[in-house]
Amino acid sequence: MTRELDKTFDPAAIEARWYAHWEENGLFRPERPDAQPFTIVNPPPNVTGSLHIGHALDNTLQDIVIRYERLKGKDALWVVGTDHAGIATQMVVERQLELAQDKRTNYSREDFIAKVWEWKEESGGQITRQLRRLGCSMDWSREQFTMDPHFTRAVVKVFVDLYDRGLIYRDKRLVNWDPKLKTAISDLEVETREIKGSFWHFRYPLADDVRLGSGQDYIEVATTRPETMLADMAVAVNPADERYASVVGKFVTLPITGRRIPIVADEHADPELGSGAVKITPGHDFNDFEVGRRAGIAAGDMLNMLDADANLCQTADGLIPERYLGMERFAARAAVVAELKELGCLIPHVVEKDGERVEHDAEPRTIQTPYGDRGGVVIEPWLTDQWYVNAGELAKAPIEAVKSGAVEIVPKTWEKTFFNWMDNIQPWCVSRQLWWGHRIPAWFADDGRIFVAETEEEAQAQAGAGVSLTRDPDVLDTWFSSALWPFATLGWPEQTDLVQRHYPNDLLVSGFDILFFWDARMLMMGQAMTGQNPWPRLYLHGLVRAPDGQKMSKSKGNVVDPLGLIDLYGADALRFFMAAMESQGRDIKMDERRVEGYRNFATKLWNATRFCQANGIGASQSLAAPQATSAVNKWIVGELVETLATLDQAMADLRFDAAANAVYHFTWATFCDWYIELVKGNFDEETKAVAGWVLDQILVMLHPFMPFITEELWHAQGDRPYELILAKWPEPAACVDAEAKAEVDWLIALVGNLRTAKNELGISPGAKLDAFLPDPSPATRGVIERNPAVIERLARLNGIRFEAAPAGAAMQIGAGDANLVVPLEGVIDIAAEKARLAKALELSTKEARSLEGRLNNPSFVEKAKPEAVEKARADHAIHAAEAERLSAALARLG
Repeated sequence: MTRELDKTFDPAAIEARWYAHWEENGLFRPERPDAQPFTIVNPPPNVTGSLHIGHALDNTLQDIVIRYERLKGKDALWVVGTDHAGIATQMVVERQLELAQDKRTNYSREDFIAKVWEWKEESGGQITRQLRRLGCSMDWSREQFTMDPHFTRAVVKVFVDLYDRGLIYRDKRLVNWDPKLKTAISDLEVETREIKGSFWHFRYPLADDVRLGSGQDYIEVATTRPETMLADMAVAVNPADERYASVVGKFVTLPITGRRIPIVADEHADPELGSGAVKITPGHDFNDFEVGRRAGIAAGDMLNMLDADANLCQTADGLIPERYLGMERFAARAAVVAELKELGCLIPHVVEKDGERVEHDAEPRTIQTPYGDRGGVVIEPWLTDQWYVNAGELAKAPIEAVKSGAVEIVPKTWEKTFFNWMDNIQPWCVSRQLWWGHRIPAWFADDGRIFVAETEEEAQAQAGAGVSLTRDPDVLDTWFSSALWPFATLGWPEQTDLVQRHYPNDLLVSGFDILFFWDARMLMMGQAMTGQNPWPRLYLHGLVRAPDGQKMSKSKGNVVDPLGLIDLYGADALRFFMAAMESQGRDIKMDERRVEGYRNFATKLWNATRFCQANGIGASQSLAAPQATSAVNKWIVGELVETLATLDQAMADLRFDAAANAVYHFTWATFCDWYIELVKGNFDEETKAVAGWVLDQILVMLHPFMPFITEELWHAQGDRPYELILAKWPEPAACVDAEAKAEVDWLIALVGNLRTAKNELGISPGAKLDAFLPDPSPATRGVIERNPAVIERLARLNGIRFEAAPAGAAMQIGAGDANLVVPLEGVIDIAAEKARLAKALELSTKEARSLEGRLNNPSFVEKAKPEAVEKARADHAIHAAEAERLSAALARLG
């Protein structure tokens, strides 16, 4: 028995109620021990996070997949959890302490970590609550956290195993050092900003009375970071640069420090840039580090002139003057420039202004400057001892997996980017100087030996009795632990039922922006620790951008709050927008009007269901299609069969846009607009059964995209033995009836074309017209004779006469192989209508040509703002289409 629906669709009234019902009844993970497993894991959001529009896209796509596979009868598991987010979480808690005029260093490590856990329990669940509002059907009963005890055991085992296999090691190298957070960060966590800066040129005097061939007694070098000259260890010149051939192997004497440093030959120096000579500071520049190593300088011998706060400290050779020690790095920059100028070692930048030479200390430059994406300060390359993973070795198996097709990247265009990064991958620095995170399982003896073990007892056993051990204070990079997500969340290293049943996973859905942060590293760790790829398919979606195509950012003020959109239009509308706009990895432009449009789509379905209820149409009792004898009922069953095939193929291909648009078109146009109109007033028992069955199939097919409204309508249509979330995917057991399809398609073409023609000629939609078809084919004659009521009601025709039309103005309407003639004498003023159409056509054509001329002008396309060019293209398309429509209307009038 149906339950009468409210007149107005109100998303807020049903969303919270249904989500609570699903979760409380364990419907996200029904017991299906004999079913085929299907597994995905969510990219674990930071425990500090809140739902942003990127999360909304990523999780909507995953939920569509998991609900689809669940409806297909699979043992569908969507693993959910959050990442402990080492840097971000420690920053949040430290900020809270600062507000209370307190700080981390007032506490022991253990007491501070206790405060972090306290914050996590009180405030760390915001994003998981927000994921529920989006409708995500995750298995919350097994919610994971990357600092859970079982996860920590997995992390420690992986570190120890990789260390024992020589794939993790400790090394002195340059790292990206964040002076604010006082920790190393990865290349992927560095954002480059364009900063207005300066380029200084200096003289480095040649030592030992050496001269260049030109007689010059110095080498000119240039830098954007003058303070680093205090730790210079060489000057590099290109081995093919004849200007410096005579001085390679000789020395310069550094100003200020007096350090003698060699002139070395290295390809890094470009003869075409500046003077062709480059100052080399191997302890403070990544390129210089490699030059220094090629010149034979060991990492342990490279000079370091900065402390953890990026203040100047003494180098190992003790040559930095005391007046510089403790100076902040940018203050030291100014001081070094001033002293070099005073010593006569600054080469001024000369410009011509009003016919005069004007000297400046430096050349102004826009400089690509590295900033920490968390700390927000300029990053310093800093020489420290850190733990590294041999990423080059671990990358070999994933590279081969993608090359062989064992792992498919969708869309395939991302493979080139994947290979480029993996083929050139650098050692992965995995240690962080934080308190919050997985503590590195390594212990140091006083004599410098290192013992890596899963427990302190094991480390002590390795070291032997009486050896004093100190544990490494560092923690692991957050991405190290999250790289284990596909298997550690299932209980690995224990061979649990979940591991055996759900690993490898079946699919990973991810934003392309974490392809290297996370996806590639999961492939590395999956192969290294389990011998298997973590999943056979990786789907990379694009970004959600602002309406003008710009990247969203708080600083630009163009960030869109998905929760605000849910409040306005409902979760179903936002989800459908995300799916319909997701076209194989292309970025999505945010368009609130489209979201509103999909809310209107939900309202359309709601009202169509109310109409069905009013005509005695309720829930179907059959999985297979009911018996149909009428052409229109055979047709709608066939249309559903075709839509289902399109939808299944789109889901197999991960074409979310094609899947969404297939079910949208069938629901709105085929069912609501045409089928209901065609059967209106003729609801016999067969039609009621077919209509109820088709509506049920719509609810099932639409459920992955719009779970809330479909569940509500599913139950409103009658008593059900199960919730829609656990229904069976459609199995129509029917095929397309070609004759019925041809008949109904003919009727639709007739009605549609006639309505279009009336609109073009300004004829009232309700006006009833005469129509003539003198020589119909037998098939067409049969369609007309079987459907007089439909033709009269929908086409608004006084029947169709099988004879020649009377002489006079008329329009012709096509439908199938027929070309109907509809007289217009007495219906409209033919001459006035021709004049109106001709005038409108002239205006549209003129505007279209004007816009075409502007768009064909390279100056406009290249120099105008992108949004102006985009608007001109859109306007041109509108006017061109209007001109085409008006031409067709004039042609109808002869």
